[in-house]
Amino acid sequence: MEPVAAQTHQRPKVGRRAIASWLMFDWATQPYFTIITTFVFGPYFVAHVAAGPVQGQALWGYSLSAAGLTIALLSPPLGAIADASGARKPWIAGFSILLVIGSAALWWAEPGVDNAILIALVAFAIGTVGAEFATVFTNAMMPDLVERGRLGRLSGNGWAVGYVGGLVGLAIVLGLMVGSPDTGKTLFGIEPILGLDPIRFDGDRGSGPFSAIWYVVFALPLFLFVPDLPRRMRLGAAIRVGFRDLKGTLRQLRQDPNAARYLLAHMIYIDGMGALTAFGAIYAAGIFGWTSIELGLFGIIILVAGIGGSLVGGWLDDRIGPKWVIVVSLLVLTLSALGILSVDRTHVAFFIEVTPPSDDGGLYESVGERVYLALGILIGLVVGPLQAASRTLLVRVSPLDKITQYFGLYALSGKITSFVGPLAVGILTTASGSQRIGISILLVFFIVGLMILSRVRQDG
Repeated sequence: MEPVAAQTHQRPKVGRRAIASWLMFDWATQPYFTIITTFVFGPYFVAHVAAGPVQGQALWGYSLSAAGLTIALLSPPLGAIADASGARKPWIAGFSILLVIGSAALWWAEPGVDNAILIALVAFAIGTVGAEFATVFTNAMMPDLVERGRLGRLSGNGWAVGYVGGLVGLAIVLGLMVGSPDTGKTLFGIEPILGLDPIRFDGDRGSGPFSAIWYVVFALPLFLFVPDLPRRMRLGAAIRVGFRDLKGTLRQLRQDPNAARYLLAHMIYIDGMGALTAFGAIYAAGIFGWTSIELGLFGIIILVAGIGGSLVGGWLDDRIGPKWVIVVSLLVLTLSALGILSVDRTHVAFFIEVTPPSDDGGLYESVGERVYLALGILIGLVVGPLQAASRTLLVRVSPLDKITQYFGLYALSGKITSFVGPLAVGILTTASGSQRIGISILLVFFIVGLMILSRVRQDG
């Protein structure tokens, strides 16, 4: 059989329905990250399941670390095996099962219940592994869908569609499911549906099963309408060929310093970005005492900013190149992260004293909360373009006949230190007893990643 590395990459003809179905995968997966990781379940875990904000932020970081380490170790060999076997949908289906099981299991993480902390952390880690691995193989389909000159718009549109999905899903959870323990009402001013009890935080826990059902419904078009590469060999043979070809790819990578530099830069800056988005809402919950409703509205505002940012970022990607979209995004993230560190209940810009939020005050009524909200909008504007341009740049610096392997290495570069960021946040938070000191390490990731990226050529 002809070695995979030597085969010519053939792009099948695809129609609009196939491209739309591929875009819907971002719609299907984004609520997992938006609702579970960032704005609903994560802050709920910190505020009501863990013993307190400091312990909760640390434990959440450790769970993210475990998932990141698993993804880092397995992504490259699985990508190589997938390239050898050809078909990607079976891999997406397998990891989708993990996403669904992990999400649904979060329902049983009820405050005060035995092993609630363990259930939440293990289920979250399983779901995260499933979501990230499914995305690895879906991203590898990109060169099969459009020509090179349209990759930026495809990637940017995917993130924009994902943000819309996250926005709609978050609005449903906050408007229909999550009730305030004080008023018993949801964001829409109604009692939670299905008899969900706000006192037991049923709506917050129900965000897990909701995300699982959402994924099953909206990921289905990808399996039905997006063409897959033909199966080239059985699994056993694919494993042997895949590992052999991965060794060749790693040797080739040593001879391709441009791609290696990009993967190194991506490894560092994407770790900082992931930790910032994962802990941003958790930090706000601890500093300002924001409830699920306030955090959810914060998320909706950021997602609206993300939709516009992703669309504009995709347009800029095809015109000025993905590298420069990434550079600008990292500069904004660095300044925004520094701004977040400068804000607490009684100060902005580190030294300017402001009136703290009152217990019976209005929504985002204090100066510190409004500054934090503005910084969140800035982050929302650039996170989508950063991630979309990152996968576009990977396609530009990679050989197409090894694209899934390189996306495996891309996932590796995004995850091999992803456990380091959350772990560092967890350790610093525990050691210092301060959420602010815990997340201050993220500035280093942005600055170092930007320095390495400056030496990357965006066209190989």
